[in-house]
Amino acid sequence: MQGIFFSLLAGVFICLQSVFNAQASEKLGLWLTNAIVHGLGFFVSFSIFLVVRDGDLQKINEVNKVYLLGGVFGALIVFFVMKGITSIGPAYSISILLVSQLLIALVIDSLGLFGVEKVPLNLSKVMGIAVMIVGLIIFKLK
Repeated sequence: MQGIFFSLLAGVFICLQSVFNAQASEKLGLWLTNAIVHGLGFFVSFSIFLVVRDGDLQKINEVNKVYLLGGVFGALIVFFVMKGITSIGPAYSISILLVSQLLIALVIDSLGLFGVEKVPLNLSKVMGIAVMIVGLIIFKLK
């Protein structure tokens, strides 16, 4: 239940962040907005870390360096979402984003990539994705 709750909150905040970033970028520009967003994110994350102390920087050598690209991905995600929202609007952009996320997550799950436990792909998952794609097409019909 906790996973569902946190996932719902993430969805809410991803949508809000995306719209806020897109609006700010109209005045500030895409990359300046991106830099400010990640700078503030760093400040908040580091401040919380100083209170919580839930990590050990000395263990960074134990981490596969490829996994540290998450920060680079974060900057690219914010940029791409801002471009998507300013080009096609929040609802359609986020809809496409969600379907693409689910497709990639299914590939990662079904192949067991990046150390994730392998979860078999089945017909219900394929049908679920197909329904979402059809929903996107219907959503965009005029």
